[in-house]
Amino acid sequence: MNTLPYEITHARLCKAFSDLLDWSAPDCCFFGFGLTVNLKRECEEVSMGTMSEVVTSRPPTFEKKSSTSQAALHDKQRQTEAAQSKEKYDVHIESQLQPVEGFGPYFKLIPASGQVKELQTIIRDRNTSRSDFKFYADRLIRLVVEEGLNQLPYSDCTITTPTGCQYQGLQFVKGNCGVSIVRSGEAMEQGLRSCCRSIRLGKILVESDLETHEARVVYAKFPDDISQRKVLLMYPIMSSGNTVIKAVNVLQEHAVAEENIILLNLFSTPAAARTITTVFPKMHILTSEVHPVAPNHFGQKYFGTD
Repeated sequence: MNTLPYEITHARLCKAFSDLLDWSAPDCCFFGFGLTVNLKRECEEVSMGTMSEVVTSRPPTFEKKSSTSQAALHDKQRQTEAAQSKEKYDVHIESQLQPVEGFGPYFKLIPASGQVKELQTIIRDRNTSRSDFKFYADRLIRLVVEEGLNQLPYSDCTITTPTGCQYQGLQFVKGNCGVSIVRSGEAMEQGLRSCCRSIRLGKILVESDLETHEARVVYAKFPDDISQRKVLLMYPIMSSGNTVIKAVNVLQEHAVAEENIILLNLFSTPAAARTITTVFPKMHILTSEVHPVAPNHFGQKYFGTD
């Protein structure tokens, strides 16, 4: 049995329906004038347009592109994107830190902001609970450590992204380590580990003599090749600067160059800053605040021995 396509059947029904209706008769006015005109037009368009489409339509043809031309087009697009990326984002990275007047070119403060000032305020407040103290101290430590990492040397590198593009980036030059001055300096180790999880750490224990009140080194442990490394020396509170001076002397005894030492500090007094920069003018020092009164309770409060 022959069957007609759906489009032809639909067109014939619309034509038959149109013939049955007398579009000029008053009985058709129940459609409303606008509905009557639209219905008539649609029936005529469907009956004529559909028949024409059925008769004249042909199966679509698709142009088959070779895999070689597609690969070449894709490679060209990636090269263009890589060139545009290099052109738009080729910027010179430099530190935003500013030297502190009166303490030489290598003594610098991290960028001041409302957030940093709030953290300093909470740490200095005697009503701050230990849990809050440790939480906000860790936040300030992280900010100082992040800025300290900006002082380390970088080298150019080229990597390939998951989309196959070449990206011009930076990477740390190998040969960095951290050294904490026990005990309060150990509070900064976790902040450094959070940023550089595989970095090697050393320790220096400096105590004050009960009779002479002079600082003396009790214990020191460093990586064997520390003389070939950049050293991030961690000590959060500097009141007089004597402890830091003793620690740096020990590092120099292990052949660490003064310019390869970066001191990470949270709070420093002007006297301590002046003393240290006078003895070690080439050592890099990074702190969050220089104030006549240092929060000397930091170590006890942080470790819960206050």
